[in-house]
Amino acid sequence: MNRFQFQTVPNIISGLGTIEELKAIILNECFKHVLLVTDQGLIDQGLHQTILNIFKDCQINYAIYSDVVADPSDQIILNAVAFSRQEHIDAVIGFGGGSSLDVAKLIAILSHPEQTQSLADLYGVNQARAPRLPLILIPTTAGTGSEVTPISIVTTGETTKTGIVSPILFADTTILDATFTQKLPRHITAATGIDAMVHAIEAYTSKIKKNPYSDMLAKQALRLLNANLPKVLADGSDLDARQNMLVGSMLAGQAFANAPVGAVHALAYPLGGHFHISHGHSNAMVLTEVLKFNAPVAKALYAELMTWLDPRSKGCHDGLTDLFIDHFNNHLTLSQLDLKLSAFAIPEHMLTIMAEDAMKQTRLLQNNPREMQLEDAYNIYQAIYA
Repeated sequence: MNRFQFQTVPNIISGLGTIEELKAIILNECFKHVLLVTDQGLIDQGLHQTILNIFKDCQINYAIYSDVVADPSDQIILNAVAFSRQEHIDAVIGFGGGSSLDVAKLIAILSHPEQTQSLADLYGVNQARAPRLPLILIPTTAGTGSEVTPISIVTTGETTKTGIVSPILFADTTILDATFTQKLPRHITAATGIDAMVHAIEAYTSKIKKNPYSDMLAKQALRLLNANLPKVLADGSDLDARQNMLVGSMLAGQAFANAPVGAVHALAYPLGGHFHISHGHSNAMVLTEVLKFNAPVAKALYAELMTWLDPRSKGCHDGLTDLFIDHFNNHLTLSQLDLKLSAFAIPEHMLTIMAEDAMKQTRLLQNNPREMQLEDAYNIYQAIYA
């Protein structure tokens, strides 16, 4: 067996109503001035009020940074850090989707009074270093897995997404409480659910760092997500199914934090960078064609996953791979998401530019089970154009 390393967050609290555990954490850690990082949409819905009530019960000071948007830019990070330094915070709580959690991670590093690194110093793998402030992450979507990953994604320049990857980004505590996900619109539930499935699939087929722990987590994640995504799409008030989705997303996050994702994500990033299509939706758009592209070298792994999802599945690797792709096509159909580039009025001449941008995602493409060339990326975009 190849040598491997597995890392994850030290404390995970999961279950309906477990947000109340936040009170004990705050009191035990003796926090004095906490920053809540979220987005204006959650503020407008009042979803943050439960957390504010906990702050008040603990009699601590708090500040709120709610200017997070999808695909947060480097300027948003810098603004957030300036705000948090001005507030002299001593702990950070990320509350929201992946963007809010990613921003919270970077605030926790860059706002520490003894931190000497700048944002520009953090880009890449293992560049970010201690110290950082205490960090608690509370996801409100079941998709990104950011609450258990050592990764933050920042939009740099006009369209490019750049990763910051370091163990220092692992939260101290993650709280999974589906109470906060029950009001998610159907299309966000669908897109984030597909995103989590992609994390599991790509972790299981990751070329370089695939290992027994990541395999175990990816398979269990995929089983939970596969069984519960149809339930939450049919009935958004099904809290048991939503809690299962949160756990599945978290398991997939742990898997790909250690066995990184590949070409689906590499090709999805330009869709978000250029056209602001949500990350999960972008993944959904390219998933089928990337599965087809990878099939010649990944069919044994796809066959394993198909028999895991449905033990009644029989046949050779080729046949099981076809079943696997069809199975996820059914999830995509059920999602009711627009899956063609033309639905977003994307000019055809942009296919070449997006393919070139996708090929710059070398951090991701090195993990893909099959080597991808520029022409391959272009052909995948062409296949989903109209």
